[in-house]
Amino acid sequence: MKGNWFTYFPDNYRWSAGLIIALGTAPWGSSDLGEVDRVGKRLKGKEGDDEAWFTEWTRMGEELETLAKEATSKKRYITASGFNFRACMYFQTGERFRQPKDDRALDASRRAVACFKEAAKYVERPSIESVEIPYEGGKSLPALFVKPSAEAKGPFPTVIFFDGLDVNKEYCYFWGVRDMVRRGLACLLVDGPGNGESIRFRGLKLRYDMEVPAGAAVDYLEGRKDVDAKRVGVMALSLGGYYAPRAAAFEKRLKACVAWGHSWDYQAQWKRRIELAYKTALSVPPDHIKWVLGASSTEDILKKLENFKLKGVVERIECPFLMVVGEEDAQVPAEDAHSCFNAVGAKDKTLRIFTAEEGGSQHCQNDRLGVAIPFMHDWLAEKLKA
Repeated sequence: MKGNWFTYFPDNYRWSAGLIIALGTAPWGSSDLGEVDRVGKRLKGKEGDDEAWFTEWTRMGEELETLAKEATSKKRYITASGFNFRACMYFQTGERFRQPKDDRALDASRRAVACFKEAAKYVERPSIESVEIPYEGGKSLPALFVKPSAEAKGPFPTVIFFDGLDVNKEYCYFWGVRDMVRRGLACLLVDGPGNGESIRFRGLKLRYDMEVPAGAAVDYLEGRKDVDAKRVGVMALSLGGYYAPRAAAFEKRLKACVAWGHSWDYQAQWKRRIELAYKTALSVPPDHIKWVLGASSTEDILKKLENFKLKGVVERIECPFLMVVGEEDAQVPAEDAHSCFNAVGAKDKTLRIFTAEEGGSQHCQNDRLGVAIPFMHDWLAEKLKA
């Protein structure tokens, strides 16, 4: 594995990348370093055994879930809140690599969401509200609306935050959203089609035309009195390097766009992975893409990914645009970032490449989030005039 980043499992990229997310997001309440280390030590020597990964992370989730219930019974709600947030992260970290999504996986996912909601009850700053976004066909997308406090009336400029290929809105909250709202922004975290609760419990498959869920999110925000609907931006991470630019290209109500990661031709990316028999850097097991697309075979995967391309799309972007990438990203070819960025039509556009020397050079800067996240939040605050 190239780069000088912390690899808990030197010979397993996916496990190392999964664990470093739990470590890197600790400043925002996702984890305790000692707890993550305990799980990591139990997994040493079991690299690649995803059943062991699931068992050990959910074991830690259950431990924190129990501690949270004990604290709640004693009316120690602040303590319980912290335990529940960490339980959520541990359950979701374990469940993330489990394929297929059997009853045990879905149970862990349900418990994670329940722990997060319970934790949010006792957090006053920021205010975290579970909401539903009306979506096509009479359905809805589950989301979290976060603002500085419950009493704060705004109206606030707001950032719509979509997941990547394999995470969810609760995970995304731990990527610094608490600090985002301290800058005078609100944030709507959405489990888009193919992510989180939307795929697990509502059967909403991944789709290429992300302007549809993005438009639904803007429609929802326009109905809130605490939102300034003329100052709405979008950001998304990892595969969000496709989602956010696609949304901004066609949904003109979006006034700023952050691609936290990069994409150009997602079908070609998976074709390369298939040709390599998946012996390359992946964030989740190979079957994950088949599941979120609702594909029946390898050939069907590639067919369903035909439209996941940004050539001829990003040229339509007019709002301020920021792309943030790591120069040593092992998952996505560096040339894809330059191909996409050079084609973006916006006059106000910025490409920020984090280097190995400064840190943040890995996928989504998970090796140094404490520098990358403030950079993006400051940019959003300036462009949306928070």
